[in-house]
Amino acid sequence: MSELQEEQGARIGWPDVLVIVAYFIFVLVVGLWSSRRSKNNSISGYFLASREMHWIPVGASLFASNIGSGHFIGLAGSGAASGIGVAGFEQSAIYILMLLGWLFVPVYMSSGVYTMPEYLKQRFGGRRIRVYLSFLALLLYIFTKISADLYAGALFIQLALNKNSSEWLYFSILILLAIAAVFCIAGGLSAVVWTDFVQTILMVVGAFVLMVRSFTAVGGLSKLVEDYPFSRASLRATDSQNKTCGEPSPYYLSLLHPIHPGLSDYPWTGMIFGLTINSIWYWCTDQVIVQRTLASKNMTHAKAGCILASYLKFLPLWLLVFPGMAARILYPERVACADPEECIKICGSPGGCTNIAYVELVLNLLPTGMAGLMLAVMMAALMSSLTSIFNSASTIFTMDVWMLFRRKIKWGNFSGKPSDAELLFVGRAFVLALVGVSVIWIPVIQNTGNSQLFHYIQAISSFLAPPICAVYLLAMFWPRTNEPGAFWGLMIGLIIGMLRFIIEFSYTIPPCGSSDPDPRPELVKLTVGNVHYLHFSCILWIITGLVTVAVSLLTEPIPTECLYRLTFWTRYDPRVRQPLEEEEEYEDEPTGEQTENGVNGNNGAPHQMEVESKNEKESKFKRLRKFLSPKLPDDAGPEVVLTEKQKAEDAVAFLTEPPFWRNFVNYNAILCLALTTFVWGFFA
Repeated sequence: MSELQEEQGARIGWPDVLVIVAYFIFVLVVGLWSSRRSKNNSISGYFLASREMHWIPVGASLFASNIGSGHFIGLAGSGAASGIGVAGFEQSAIYILMLLGWLFVPVYMSSGVYTMPEYLKQRFGGRRIRVYLSFLALLLYIFTKISADLYAGALFIQLALNKNSSEWLYFSILILLAIAAVFCIAGGLSAVVWTDFVQTILMVVGAFVLMVRSFTAVGGLSKLVEDYPFSRASLRATDSQNKTCGEPSPYYLSLLHPIHPGLSDYPWTGMIFGLTINSIWYWCTDQVIVQRTLASKNMTHAKAGCILASYLKFLPLWLLVFPGMAARILYPERVACADPEECIKICGSPGGCTNIAYVELVLNLLPTGMAGLMLAVMMAALMSSLTSIFNSASTIFTMDVWMLFRRKIKWGNFSGKPSDAELLFVGRAFVLALVGVSVIWIPVIQNTGNSQLFHYIQAISSFLAPPICAVYLLAMFWPRTNEPGAFWGLMIGLIIGMLRFIIEFSYTIPPCGSSDPDPRPELVKLTVGNVHYLHFSCILWIITGLVTVAVSLLTEPIPTECLYRLTFWTRYDPRVRQPLEEEEEYEDEPTGEQTENGVNGNNGAPHQMEVESKNEKESKFKRLRKFLSPKLPDDAGPEVVLTEKQKAEDAVAFLTEPPFWRNFVNYNAILCLALTTFVWGFFA
């Protein structure tokens, strides 16, 4: 065992490094090429790719935005820990992707929104829900997406270089963040989608090669199934009840496990009901995912993109989960580590080392050069996920937070309506700010004691996402839902969810075999400790829904004329929608943009401050602002202004599909649902 922990230097050679460098150069070229082709100097072009995306890059981007390095590490690690049960998260997504394409996207398209908080603003009026959801979405990005992906990416870089110091961890993170930020800042959504498309191909091909190598190494799939229950580390600790640690799950070949608190990782009730709630939030209301479909050319392309992503979601079971199980068989002393002290030596986590399963396969089964290519594949997963999150987060901040802030500010040149150049600058600058904030939560993940990264991600979602899911479902399918009901439902759900969140991370449960006592009070162990996070998701969703319905029934309903094209039942209504409240118009004041002659373009009066500063050296901030918000083209032509009636008719016309292609995507949807139902039945 000691030989395994010896410092042996880097585990990848120079050919691997060259392959990784070549990969990054290639992807940067693709990103810059798509940036030049895209209309990223307009708001629609930067945030929604001018709504001109084909179904193939849309579907590939949906898949790549979801499958980050956290999935490579997390799915393979959970497969090594407890078998194929974690693949239920991937199979469940196929059902929900159909809901996205056929139920949710038509409403979003007809309402003409950029962001999900903007939809609720139009649906309910007011600002408090929109602002609350904007900040909650950004927090969820930090807790469950950016930090987890960065930690996973840095983990496999550390293992590849055999460096365990915290300095190497953060150095790796800074490199990953810098490259992802360059993609997002430079090109907007179009560059993100096209790089996602290229990286999806790379991910699938590379993971397929490693899957074949891992199956060959264990003797085939049947041998894997036969040997997995006996793959244990030679040194295993015992818990306080003299129960040996590190035993494989008895339900390792089942997607649905019995309800055994503390024994079953995937209880069937939670996988059917709780997982559906979390999946609806993620796939149907989360900005990162929905933004890809909103960039589609039309409804047929949006649906086809959802179908392509659904077919791709069949792959993780074979490309990630089964190889993770193979890693436990091939390297039981490391992957199946079951003694806290030995686990700290191997991977730095006393709770176990299943998170290193996929990286062990890459570094041990693939030859020099090929290992570098596979590491590049994992980097591709990380890059595609991070760039998607950065772009969506900047969209939310710019359109939902900054626009509101600018409505309220009244300060010299900073008052008035923001220009497109300012909004582009804010969106790109926010990415830089998000890069810094995202690193803060990583030590918390590192020290949680949870050896399965995927469980951490899903647990956080279960604490915060169910109220959002409940409110969106009621907003879209129950017209009687109003703003007070939605707001108080979200508030009650937030309080309950945050209580569980705080309790969960206030106590670090000692891993199996540790001599440390359980620090949780008895009341916490009997209540929270016995409620699986997927079951908690169901409870929180029901409470939020009941509060929303009750308050809505006790308060005034929203007038029907204010709901046209904002609910599923009115998505085809061409009538002009009346605003719920009078929108605050910007005063006809200077925008803060200076014309070429130094005179404000609105009233011709020069600003004394600007005249005095002409001969001064340009500040670093102004130079940065010019770089991040390039001058918009002068030959764009006059802007076409549509009447409200024309906008309503165009929104309805956008949902019209040619009969042949409508039937084509419908038949493919039925086929996809039939296939995933078969998989559930076969492995249930």
